[in-house]
Amino acid sequence: MPPPEEPPFPALPESPDTPLASPTSVEALRQECPGRARYLLDRISQKRIDPPAITAGTDLGELIEQAFLSYNAGRLREACKLYAEKMLADDVVVGVSLAGALTPAGLGKSSIVPLINAGFIDWIVSTGANLYHDTHFALGMEMHQSRPGLDDHQLRDHQVIRIYDIVFDAENLYGTDRFYRTLCRGEEFQKTMGTPEFHNLVGKYLAQLEDQTGRNGSSLLAAAYRAGVPIFTSSPGDSSIGMNLAALQLEGSRLSLDPLKDVNDAAAIVFHAKQQEEKSAVMLLGGGSPKNFLLQTEPQIQEVLGLPEAGHDYFLQVTDARPDTGGLSGATPQEAMTWGKVDPAKLPDTVTCYLDTTVALPLMTAYALRTRRPRTHRRLMDRLPISSALLAGRYRGRRFGAS
Repeated sequence: MPPPEEPPFPALPESPDTPLASPTSVEALRQECPGRARYLLDRISQKRIDPPAITAGTDLGELIEQAFLSYNAGRLREACKLYAEKMLADDVVVGVSLAGALTPAGLGKSSIVPLINAGFIDWIVSTGANLYHDTHFALGMEMHQSRPGLDDHQLRDHQVIRIYDIVFDAENLYGTDRFYRTLCRGEEFQKTMGTPEFHNLVGKYLAQLEDQTGRNGSSLLAAAYRAGVPIFTSSPGDSSIGMNLAALQLEGSRLSLDPLKDVNDAAAIVFHAKQQEEKSAVMLLGGGSPKNFLLQTEPQIQEVLGLPEAGHDYFLQVTDARPDTGGLSGATPQEAMTWGKVDPAKLPDTVTCYLDTTVALPLMTAYALRTRRPRTHRRLMDRLPISSALLAGRYRGRRFGAS
């Protein structure tokens, strides 16, 4: 037997003093309670949440601006707008740190190379691993999408290497090792140098290889060479590139990488920019050593060298590390400010996205390319000797009273 129908909900009485529904307009709120309206609407509200429906014709820029409104989507929208609207102004030098296995996932070719080509990255600090795996693409080696949860014993038996859900033949490692050992036995490499000079030399040969094979745009090392973008590795021994250079040292190679020169050269890039009344922006993709090396340029200038400076002007971080564990990877711009890494006056121009870089970076790249015209390449690699001489001269002048 069907249940009896419920009686209709009774109509509620309306009162002129207490209407059932009275949509709050901005103007009404201002008139009724000026103090509350001033705080809510004028001080803390960015915009009303009232997005249009997503349609088949919604493009990426509209999606980010209209639907990425709150939580980490909101932070990603803020990151996209900070990067495109402020950090990519003509008077801003943009440094980018790369940590995590980004290039094996294709992000070098899909995102970083287009940003370099557009003049949207001026200098880089990367793990050596990202640069080593970047080399696979220039050499025409294959990386494959797969899935997590594979039988790693079976992979080992078949000489297949796994990075989470990426798989590739072990020959990629052996072939890339041979490339670096053969290349770095050359006479050009038989000296002590900083990592930017080393990567610039490697990039020159990878760019030639791209031209010969038609693989132009496959390698961020090659793109950086063409655009004059310096690439630092903060821990040059901590990668397969460093392992192969260590093997060459056992052969008697004179190649040596100077990490202390890197510390001064990276600081010189920031100092030179500030001396030219330019701003300094940092985009931190992941954390770890590259993040710290990029940020420590300001403490090196201020604390160690004793030169007047205030900190980086713009701070944009994408990380999946939490701040409450106390690790550097999750440290906030506010914490960085206490070290002199971020200008205290510029904290409003900081954004942290708690998000996987593999999600954020392609979206940020597409948004920047869509909304910002390309910039002229600064070619900081070409002017690095001048920048370093300027920093050294100012330090000696302060320390010893000589220019």
